Amino acid sequence: MLSVPGPRPVVWAPAARSVDLLLPEPGSGTFDGARRLPLRLVGAHVPGWWGYDHELPWETDYGYSVDGGPGRPDPRSPWQPYGVHGPSRTFDASFAWTDGAWAGKDVRGEVVYELHVGTFTPQGTLDAAIDRLDHLVGLGVGAVELMPVAAFGGRWGWGYDGVHPYAVHAPYGGPRALQRFVDAAHARGLAVVLDVVYNHLGPSGNYLPEFGPYFTDAHTTPWGSAMNLDRSSSREVREWILDNAERWFVEFHLDALRLDAVHALVDDSPTHVLAELSRRVERVGQELGRPLTLIAESDENDPATVTGVEQGGRGMGAQWADDVHHALHALLTGERQGYYVDFGSVAVLRKALTGVFVHDGTYSTFRGRPWGHRLPPGTDGHAFVVSAQNHDQVGNRAHGDRTSSTLDGGGLATAAALVLVSPFTPMLFMGEEWGASTPWQFFTDHAEPELAEAVRAGRAAEFAGHGWGDGVPVPDPQDPATRAASVLDWDERHRGEHARLLAWYRDLVALRARPDVRSGDLSAVRVHGPEGADDDASAEEARVAAAPHDGPAFVVDRRTVAVAVNLGREPRQLRLALGGAPRLLAAWDPATRVRGRVVELPARAVAVLSWV
Repeated sequence: MLSVPGPRPVVWAPAARSVDLLLPEPGSGTFDGARRLPLRLVGAHVPGWWGYDHELPWETDYGYSVDGGPGRPDPRSPWQPYGVHGPSRTFDASFAWTDGAWAGKDVRGEVVYELHVGTFTPQGTLDAAIDRLDHLVGLGVGAVELMPVAAFGGRWGWGYDGVHPYAVHAPYGGPRALQRFVDAAHARGLAVVLDVVYNHLGPSGNYLPEFGPYFTDAHTTPWGSAMNLDRSSSREVREWILDNAERWFVEFHLDALRLDAVHALVDDSPTHVLAELSRRVERVGQELGRPLTLIAESDENDPATVTGVEQGGRGMGAQWADDVHHALHALLTGERQGYYVDFGSVAVLRKALTGVFVHDGTYSTFRGRPWGHRLPPGTDGHAFVVSAQNHDQVGNRAHGDRTSSTLDGGGLATAAALVLVSPFTPMLFMGEEWGASTPWQFFTDHAEPELAEAVRAGRAAEFAGHGWGDGVPVPDPQDPATRAASVLDWDERHRGEHARLLAWYRDLVALRARPDVRSGDLSAVRVHGPEGADDDASAEEARVAAAPHDGPAFVVDRRTVAVAVNLGREPRQLRLALGGAPRLLAAWDPATRVRGRVVELPARAVAVLSWV
C-alpha cells in the first residue's frame, strides 16, 4: 500500500434507490463473492452522487451494484485490468516524470504522425511503440497521434468502440504505460495527441445506462441513441466528458486531443459542449503554462468548428479536412465511387488547396443535397489537418489497401509533396513514409458471437453502399490473421523503393523548417495548368478517367515556393507563373531540370522549387 491516500469511491446514479460498493477477492477478476458495502448519498448541491466514507488503497479492485443488481465497473474507471466487464482498479496517477523542461508545443502546423498502438509493432503495446520513437525523430515529425486507447472489448481492435474513456486499454499496457510513452516522446521533442471518442460507446461492456441517463433518444447518431448533452440530467454527462479531457492533460501530460466525429455530439444547449470544452481546456492550459490543442473530426464543412467561442464558434484549434484528402486521392487514383464522386479534377484540387471545403454550400452528389459553408478570408491554414492517407481512408476500404498498392512511386511522391509542402497541418499515417506494403484492415475481437456476426454483416453492407463491392470477400474482422496482416513490416523500410520513398519524405519534412513552407497563409496558394495559366487543364484531366495512373501536369505555388507535378506518362515542360528563375529544392526524379522559368519534368515526377 502506498503512503499517499487512495481515492474515496463516488459514483453518479441519480435514479438509484441504493448503490453498493463491491470489493472482489484480490486478483479474482470477477465480481463473484465480492464484499458489499452500502454507499450513501453525498453532495446536496448536485443530487444523485453516492459515496463511501473511507479511502481505498491504491491498486484495489472494485465496482458498483445499483439497486442490488450485478457488479459493474466504475463509469469513471481509471483502469480495467480484467477487461471491460470485470472489476475496475484504483490508479495512483503520480509518476516520476522527466519532462519538467517540456514547454509544450502547439501542434498546429507541425507534421503529425498517426499510429495505432496495436499494429504499430508486432507486440502491439505502448512500451514497444517507445522503441520506434527514434524513427519518428529521424523522419522529422513534430507530433505523434495515438488512435484511441480507451478500454474496449477483446484484445485487438481499432479502439473506436471503447466503453471506458477514462481507462487505458490493458493489453496496450494500461495507464502507467501511457505515462511512460508520453514522457519518452517529450524527451525526444515530440508532442503527443490522443484520439478520444465522446460521441458514442461501443456495444460490448457499455453499462452506463444502468447508472444514469448518459444517453437520450431525443437525438440519434449512426451508433444509435445520442449522448445526453441537452436533456434532463445532462449537466453530469457533460462534466463526465469535460473532466475526462482535463485528466488527459493534467495526469498524462498530453499536448492535444483529437475528438472523433464531433458532428455526432448533438447538442441544442445554449452553449455547445465543444465550446464549453474549449473554455475548460483554455483554462487548464493557462494553469499548466503550456499550449493545449483540441482537434475535431467533423464532416459538416462548417468554419464555426474552428471559430473562437467569443465569435460564436465552437472554439476548436483545428479540424480534419477530408475534402483535401478526397480531392488529392481522386485525382491520383482516378477513383470516383462513393464519396469521391464530386472529386478528381485539378479544378477541384485547386478549390481544396485554397478554400479547404470543396463542398462549401454546393451540391454534394453523395449526400444528395447542398453541403457545407464557405471559409472566411484570412482563416489560418494550420487550423486544418490534411493527409494523403489516414486510418479512416485506408481502414474503411473493403480490403484496407493503402495507396501504395495502386500508385507508382511518382504518384506516392506527388501525394507526399502536395501534403507536406502545403499551408495546412500535414498528417502522415504510420508506414506511409516508406510506402508500406502491409494493408491496414478492420479487425475486432468480440467474445459475443452475435456481435461478431453483426459486425461482419455491417461492414459488408457499408462497403456495398460506398460502391466498393468487387466480388472479393472482405477480410473477416474476427479472424486473428486480419490483425496480423495489418502489422507494419519495419524491415521493408530499408529496401529498394521503400527506402527511396522514405528518403523523399525525410527531405520534404525537413523543408517545412522553412518559414515560407510552414506558413499557413491560404491566400498565397495558386494552382496553374501546363502553360502557367490559372486554368482547369480540362483536356489533361480527361486522361484521369480514362487511365487512373495517367493524368495532368500542374504547378501549385505559394509565392516563394512551388510544387510542380507531371502525372502523365510522357515528359512535360511547365512554364512557371512566378517571375524569375527558381532553384530546385527537391526532385523525385533526378532527371528533372530547371531552365529559366521552365521546369522539365520526366514522366510521373514531382519537384519542389524555390524563389528565395
